[in-house]
Amino acid sequence: MESGRIAEDLAKAGIEGECLGPSHPECDRRRRVWNGLTDRRPAVIVRARTVADVVKTVQVAASNGALLAVRGGGHSLPGLSTCDGGIVLDLSLLNRVTVDPVKRVAEVSGGALLGDVDTAGAPFGLFVPAGVISHTGAGGLTLGGGMGWLSRRFGLTIDSLLAADIVTANGELMTVSADAESDLFWAIRGGGGNFGVVTKFYFRMHQIGSVRAGGWDYPTNKASRVLRQFRELAGSASRNVTTSFNLTAANLSITAFWSGPPEGAEAAISPFGKLSCEVSGSHGQTAFLEHQKRHDEIVSWGRRYYAKGGYLANIDDGVIACMNTAIATSPSSECEFYILQLGGAIGDIDDQATAYTGREAGYYWIAQPIWDDQALDAKCIAWGRIAAAQMAELSLAGNYVNEQADAGGDVAMKAYGTRKYGRLASIKKQFDR
Repeated sequence: MESGRIAEDLAKAGIEGECLGPSHPECDRRRRVWNGLTDRRPAVIVRARTVADVVKTVQVAASNGALLAVRGGGHSLPGLSTCDGGIVLDLSLLNRVTVDPVKRVAEVSGGALLGDVDTAGAPFGLFVPAGVISHTGAGGLTLGGGMGWLSRRFGLTIDSLLAADIVTANGELMTVSADAESDLFWAIRGGGGNFGVVTKFYFRMHQIGSVRAGGWDYPTNKASRVLRQFRELAGSASRNVTTSFNLTAANLSITAFWSGPPEGAEAAISPFGKLSCEVSGSHGQTAFLEHQKRHDEIVSWGRRYYAKGGYLANIDDGVIACMNTAIATSPSSECEFYILQLGGAIGDIDDQATAYTGREAGYYWIAQPIWDDQALDAKCIAWGRIAAAQMAELSLAGNYVNEQADAGGDVAMKAYGTRKYGRLASIKKQFDR
């Protein structure tokens, strides 16, 4: 598609934001996304300033038959935040977050980051359960389901979603909720970004109380023994506790997080730092804002990422052996398995109530190589695929679409299963008219 023709139609449409073509001095910088593995060259980047800009851009894309990619935080693993030869609709200027502390409701514009949402709610002690990296886009994370440190207490991000303003494929702006266009509301709660451009989310917020967290490093050669003890502790933990771990060739890093009343926090958190005499780390009182940023630099912009994941019922001996075997062959020091504890409030909602699939899982795993040297691309991607395939054989059915670096093939069918996939396809056909 001719970029000149698209730019001309966007100008005629009266776009208030910037429209950056390939020759614009800012285009090369603005086309880049979080994953350094992705290098694509759109015909035009539209930096929307208003909801009207979003509507007009969708209409121009439709009239030209142009590919349209929507960029919120730019964190899509397979690079769906950008495209070659089409239009990138950049929502980053639409990042306003408004909090009503009395109603405990946040209005979150489509380009806001998780850090924006956390910062807006922090003065009131109010938060939305979301992801674990503060520079992630709130929109993309929500549309895939959203899981993080508060999910065991308050559910997934979508479980706090009250409504959303969405621009559908024909350029129509509508508000969806449980009472308005309920099928579309069902689909965007876990169905991904296939159903339109969300310009605003309306979230219920939660008072989380005191926060305490700890992080400890254990030797990798002690991982089997430590993880057996870990699973016993985590399995009996209250919903106030969420745990995670990262296993690399260098070490096994365990994180334990508490939110709620201060009573009982010390007793719940400290045992995770006593699983072996060979340990380093600490725990203590912290601010939730700071905890949310603890891994931001490790997964910073411009590094190279590949990841595939799945759900586990538990961290059984087979899972531990599988991870140990894979890590022993990793081509980069930062190839890792990342495991986040689920359960609790996530499972209180019926699995068919939203498009998200996997509410019965006890844990979510990701096989994730992280590297910087382009020469390692083939080795790291191959390791990620092989390690993930081996873990998938031990996993539950279903998957989390936000953490899949391979977007083609039957990824969606495997993620949702036949019943949900069929309903999602039917809803998409209804609104892609």
